[in-house]
Amino acid sequence: MSMNKQDTQAIIDEILEVYPEVAREDRKKHLAVNDPAAESSKCITSNRKSLPGVMTVRGCAYAGSKGVVWGPVKDMIHISHGPVGCGQYSRAGRRNYYTGTTGVDSFGTMNFTTDFQERDIVFGGDNKLTAALQEIDALFPLAKGYSVQSECPVGLIGDDIEAVAKTQSEALGKTIVPVRCEGFRGVSQSLGHHIANDTIRDHVLDKADEIEFETTDYDVAIIGDYNIGGDAWSSRIILEDMGLRVVAQWSGDGTLSEMENTPKVKLNLVHCYRSMNYIVRYMEEKHGVPWVEYNLFGPTKIEESMRKIAAMFDEKIQAQTEQVIERYRQEWQAVIDKYRPRLEGKTVMLYVGGLRPRHIIGAYEDLGMEIVGAGYEFAHNDDYVKTIPDMQEATLLVDDASSYELEEMVKKLNPDLIGSGVKEKYVFQKMGFPFRQMHSWDYSGPYHGVDGFAIFARDMDLTLNNPCWDKLEPPWMKTEDDTQELAKSA
Repeated sequence: MSMNKQDTQAIIDEILEVYPEVAREDRKKHLAVNDPAAESSKCITSNRKSLPGVMTVRGCAYAGSKGVVWGPVKDMIHISHGPVGCGQYSRAGRRNYYTGTTGVDSFGTMNFTTDFQERDIVFGGDNKLTAALQEIDALFPLAKGYSVQSECPVGLIGDDIEAVAKTQSEALGKTIVPVRCEGFRGVSQSLGHHIANDTIRDHVLDKADEIEFETTDYDVAIIGDYNIGGDAWSSRIILEDMGLRVVAQWSGDGTLSEMENTPKVKLNLVHCYRSMNYIVRYMEEKHGVPWVEYNLFGPTKIEESMRKIAAMFDEKIQAQTEQVIERYRQEWQAVIDKYRPRLEGKTVMLYVGGLRPRHIIGAYEDLGMEIVGAGYEFAHNDDYVKTIPDMQEATLLVDDASSYELEEMVKKLNPDLIGSGVKEKYVFQKMGFPFRQMHSWDYSGPYHGVDGFAIFARDMDLTLNNPCWDKLEPPWMKTEDDTQELAKSA
């Protein structure tokens, strides 16, 4: 399904017709026709407040800090300071795999909360937070430290979490990080990433100069890989096969000590640029550690990234990398030979957070599939600048899409496969569209690396070529006769 610019623009114009004039003028800045030849910095407006009254699928600053950056650090306990709901909703939903014994030395899937009640809103929660830290430290003595993730009420009533963290850190002798990530801050979870990065800078990396750590010439750190379904593990295999030593993983299956040691590495490897670019820029300025982005989705990008990383090291690493690539080619070619004939020519629409709308494109194209629409929930302008060259001309671009817009785009583009989040999953499945939940791999994974590509290809085939989709009819499309017939058969 190859569209031209006029076709795509017509789709955008038709979608926008339903809005009142003011809303239409606002939203049209957030939808665009991809044009790699145009001035990319002005292609689309992003990182703005969602339009009031229009349902967005974004998350909040708390989600960006607790759910993404801090939550996967396994040997720390992350306390959700506020009502129970935010902590429970953010617990274990991202499938950040880790090694360790839950409740003993690893705590990623446990929910720790101060469980605010009405009296805490009135009188404040500082004392409750102090008591929680002391009780948790007694119950879980192997925890290496704590973070305090503030929820919306904490920002409204003015709890001094910084003072509590400082006092209790001295009393308990452990790192305690106060994170001002109240959900209402900023326009999306993106500010939560930034706030979390700043607290890592101020409370973790400030100790870097005091820590002794035996280094090698080939030390690297994986930054911005949250080990969804084991992604960081499959990425690590590649880096170690190249001859590099992975000192730290941020933050999937990561530890506090790994984070503290990171300023000593020779190179920071950034997977999720949107969530972690702030901290690697800081380490470059403060500690002189260079950084590069990499992408291990699909053979084309794996090979490209391996050479890009190897170029930062000596000839020994570069030669070993070429040998590894030759070995990998046999593995991934077998996957392509098996699945490409079943997926060739199929169209995909992507609407995800972070970096995936651009990172996954290569993996789909390796299987002969075509991206007809892509967008981000909380991207910044530089994300779109990076995305445009990787997409075909006339592809539909959308930023912070509403539920209405997504549904209309799907109806008009009629993709063979949709990759988006859990909020969108069941709507599109009921509409009869094959769907993969691309925030956490729909209970599968990993998708990174050579091993991950085989799983990715299998999952796309299983989803897209499942015969059930032809038999589905959306409930809202059923006629009265259909309903009566269904009642008789029951």
